[in-house]
Amino acid sequence: MVDFKKLKSGSDIRGTALGPDAALTDPVVYDIARGFAYYICEKLGKSPRQLKVAVGNDSRLSGERINACVCRALTESGISVFNLGLISTPAMFMATLKDTLDCDASVMITASHHPFDKNGLKFFTKEGGLEGSDISKILEYAEQKRFLPEGKGKGGKVEKTDFMGVYAGILRDKIRKATGEKKSLEGFKIAVDAGNGAGGFFAELVLKPLGADTSGSQFLEPDGRFPNHVPNPEDKEAMEAICRAVVESKADFGIIFDTDVDRAGAVSSDGEEINKSRLIALISAILLEEEPGAWIVTDSITSDGLTEFIEERGGHHHRFKRGYKNVINEAIRLNREGKNCPLAIETSGHAALRENFFLDDGAYLIIRLLIKMAQLKKQGKKLTDLIEGLKVPLEEKEIRMNIKAPDFAAYGNMVLEKLKGYVKARADFIPAKENYEGYRVSFAKGEGDGWFLLRMSLHDPIMPLNIESNSPGGTKLIAKKLYEFLKDFDGLDTARLADFINN
Repeated sequence: MVDFKKLKSGSDIRGTALGPDAALTDPVVYDIARGFAYYICEKLGKSPRQLKVAVGNDSRLSGERINACVCRALTESGISVFNLGLISTPAMFMATLKDTLDCDASVMITASHHPFDKNGLKFFTKEGGLEGSDISKILEYAEQKRFLPEGKGKGGKVEKTDFMGVYAGILRDKIRKATGEKKSLEGFKIAVDAGNGAGGFFAELVLKPLGADTSGSQFLEPDGRFPNHVPNPEDKEAMEAICRAVVESKADFGIIFDTDVDRAGAVSSDGEEINKSRLIALISAILLEEEPGAWIVTDSITSDGLTEFIEERGGHHHRFKRGYKNVINEAIRLNREGKNCPLAIETSGHAALRENFFLDDGAYLIIRLLIKMAQLKKQGKKLTDLIEGLKVPLEEKEIRMNIKAPDFAAYGNMVLEKLKGYVKARADFIPAKENYEGYRVSFAKGEGDGWFLLRMSLHDPIMPLNIESNSPGGTKLIAKKLYEFLKDFDGLDTARLADFINN
């Protein structure tokens, strides 16, 4: 018996798709897609014969199989389908736009950066990606087999469509319009690392037509085994690979995408990564030049140096929760309140710009950087000149502690509540003015010279702890102070924290 609820992962569906323990089998995928067909008819108030839905997948080994199941389920429900084949997640939303395929909805088959045996489904309408509550409803319909009646000879049709070229054209046109030049990137050598995911198109269909030399690029060929490294800008091995490629090919700029291209990282010409706070600072600097006084929404683990950087340029840094949908929804909320917020971005490389439908799009983020790079070259400047003066921590550490209690959410929240009381009694613990996620505490020079954030994982029985310090040994000093509080909680495994302190 399948427990459909366990396949929910935030605002996505994810599970093992290969091997004897696979959860995303053909019957399960078929039922989920039939549940989605019922959901989308209900949501849009249309009959199935009035609907057009796009379906696509990244390079995972199970992608084509799941794609076929989704197409079959939708067409048997009476819905017409555009099968886009190998595609990026952002392109799937673009398929809903009126001046492209004008689809009512789209389904992307991907598990982002997760291991090759995983897969999943993301859903879009013209309004953007579905929320977690929508996913719960789709899974509920699948479990209850609440489906549309089969087409009975009046089923929808499947039309195979090459849409990646259309999406690449949108990106190329953005650069050409901003620079006023057809060969906007002529004279630049740019290395792309697609990690054998879906991002190889960027070198071939975007950069080359704009005149860029992409000869330093690597792992552009789709291969769902991911034989070279995990396609993930946060992965140390992956980032080291693109940094090496930039140095060895003497490139001016390096780009790395995750599997489905909704995240990106970058590398400067000297082989230094532009990632996490540096990436956020770079795009923030560009936007704050264009929109003085703007608000920048980030996730909760960004550095104090980033806050200073944004505020020094007249902006407002709004540090919110982790989770790409969380930061996007918060940015949308701020705009509705009348605050000018053009950007929602996570340290993971998830970035959504208001000008791009607040779509989580790694390729569009890179386009914005390339435009500025081309403009600065005419002034004799480099892209990294924009983030000179950004203060980066001397030390940083993340420790993930397992919660052993059966009701892990209740236990984790209890720990955080008790921590608040503990902090009030300690003069050396300085709580953040606003805590949207977990509890963030700062320390003065001599007391750790940095901060920690203790929070609950979005989905798992884990309490991640992030620590940063501007002084040698500061992270261990902060860890010791917190360990004195945490060590007596039997339901929390603090062994990794103790190991860090003692080694």
